[in-house]
Amino acid sequence: MKIIVMFGTRPEAIKMAPVIIELKKNPAFDVRVCFTGQHKDIALPFMELFGIVPDFKFTLENSNLSGAVAEMLQQSHALFEAEKPDLILVQGDTNSVLAASLTAFYHHVKVGHIEAGLRTHNKFSPFPEEMNRLLTTRLADLHFAPAEQSKQNLLNEGVPEKDIFVTGNTVIDALRLMTVKLEENKAFSDDLKARFPFVAEGKPFILLTGHRRENQDGGLVNISRALKEIAGKHPGVQIIYPVHPSPAVRGQVMPILEGAAQIHLCDPLDYPTFIQLLQKCEFVMTDSGGVQEEAAALGKPIVLMRESTERPEIMQMTPTITVGSDAAKIIDAADVMLEGKIDRSKLNPDLLGKGDSAKQISEAIMSSLG
Repeated sequence: MKIIVMFGTRPEAIKMAPVIIELKKNPAFDVRVCFTGQHKDIALPFMELFGIVPDFKFTLENSNLSGAVAEMLQQSHALFEAEKPDLILVQGDTNSVLAASLTAFYHHVKVGHIEAGLRTHNKFSPFPEEMNRLLTTRLADLHFAPAEQSKQNLLNEGVPEKDIFVTGNTVIDALRLMTVKLEENKAFSDDLKARFPFVAEGKPFILLTGHRRENQDGGLVNISRALKEIAGKHPGVQIIYPVHPSPAVRGQVMPILEGAAQIHLCDPLDYPTFIQLLQKCEFVMTDSGGVQEEAAALGKPIVLMRESTERPEIMQMTPTITVGSDAAKIIDAADVMLEGKIDRSKLNPDLLGKGDSAKQISEAIMSSLG
């Protein structure tokens, strides 16, 4: 069976790596990897970390949504014409997922959707991800849901139960793989000490990521102003903010935060450094879906800078305060976290799986299509 694994962003690369590694163990699968190039600068280093070399790479010239999707549709068409896969695997809700799945439908190629069934029930939040995953559900043949709620969402939309597999989330697999690498290679911790010496000294810090489109219309300005006030109220606490390279993000963040005391702005971090910071931080402030999962899996409290989440199980895994981009709410939530006023009772850290999701996906493909 020829399988093409298709992805284009850093989060997809992280979550697809365990799947690729697992699929390649099965001699019944002829596995090819296609990188669509959405995050060409920040996704490729992660693939290299796990020895994954793409067999195919797309070239994207267009940065707007419709133009980029059109380019991926055309290049996916050429790829399927030449390779004639039996199945493609896509992950999550990116533009790469939609373009690959739609082209597969045109070519009568089966689609396996990893991390299927996430919903906010608001087509503009997150944008465009909510519609990407809704449309992909209609195009997919195999649905690998990360949790029971995701399965229920799919059932509510009429997806046959026989086509749904609750596998957990492959981000847990990726975390386990990375933990092993961190234990085996002291150079990773040496790099962290050199870059952020206050972390090595055991000083408290907050780890923040923020880039969502829905926060780019002034939300990042509110978040940045809140960070300055948090730093002023808590002079013993440092804040690390890897800033997304998008001009829409940097144009709002840098004028407010560049040079601010206790706030350490940097370029997006490599995965080993990011995971070490995640392990050591006091709590996480984020509008990212993947970072929510990683933080919850490590038991780190979350200040969620979104109005809602398509991952309700996160709330049952780790203390989470949802604040949107309201500066006052962000500041209040940070105070609660730093003062230790959080409730850890009735939490279940295993709701996203125990690190064997890739194996479950491989076995489901074999039993369904083998």
